[in-house]
Amino acid sequence: MNLQRELNKTEGFKNLELLAKQVVEGFISGMHKSPFHGFSAEFAEHKIYNQGESTRHIDWKLFAKTDKLYTKRYDDETNLRCHIIVDNSSSMHYPEKHTLSINQLNKVAFSALASAALMHLLKKQRDAVGLSIYSDAYDFYAPEKGSERHHQMLLDKLSNTVIIKPENKQTETYTYLHQIAEKIHRRSLIFLFTDMFQTTTDETKLFEALRHLKYNKHEVVLFHVFDKESELTFNFDNTPKRFIDVETGEHINLYSETVKSSYNDAVASYFEALKLKCAQYKINYVEADINKGFGNILTTYMLERQKFG
Repeated sequence: MNLQRELNKTEGFKNLELLAKQVVEGFISGMHKSPFHGFSAEFAEHKIYNQGESTRHIDWKLFAKTDKLYTKRYDDETNLRCHIIVDNSSSMHYPEKHTLSINQLNKVAFSALASAALMHLLKKQRDAVGLSIYSDAYDFYAPEKGSERHHQMLLDKLSNTVIIKPENKQTETYTYLHQIAEKIHRRSLIFLFTDMFQTTTDETKLFEALRHLKYNKHEVVLFHVFDKESELTFNFDNTPKRFIDVETGEHINLYSETVKSSYNDAVASYFEALKLKCAQYKINYVEADINKGFGNILTTYMLERQKFG
């Protein structure tokens, strides 16, 4: 049964690049109604050849079509460097989905697809992208590069992260954010996807780590990923249920109605504290409800890109 579930997930989420293109195309087609009315879906991948430059990178196929000389743009000509960080703890694989698709996502699938969509935009603008994935270990790190081979490697890693569900993987966000910060030396735009559920709750250490990411004048965006219907509003039918902590295995049996009011208050208070603390440290806090699509993610990217220069 577990094998079949993994196969179903693979089938529904096997072409992450295609799904990312669909997300971006849908976003761009709707931008005429947005503040980015003048934004073009066409991105420059060549520059005009200037006399005296090396002819090594001239695109001769394009010359044959246009009778004009253009050179290809390469990694060292990128305008922006971006590092994407994805939390891969067990809680990020909630809610359980037997099949994953663009309309059927858990938190980690939403984060991976959002990351792939951002990568698609960055790739079109010849920007360099890096990736870090963490849980109770620093699972993966790739520095910022802009090559096609690098892009495909990151897509493959994101796909595997979604498909392979970790068992009782706890979260040590602040530990690994410090390590990631130490690896990013040049000024970058940093996107962090996490549900902010910490196995060890130490708010001071967490925000020290987020401040560390701001070092070297990096711009940091925290995408707070959650399933609003169940995790924020706690909408469950009032029958006895067992609620299990997927990171520790601990559980409690209760009727949801008996705790809903106090739960809602506690979660609302936690969210508000996060927003205030991020504002204090000049970290862009963005709520990312997995049932609301990707417009908020990509709009944030556009705004941050405008600021970054």
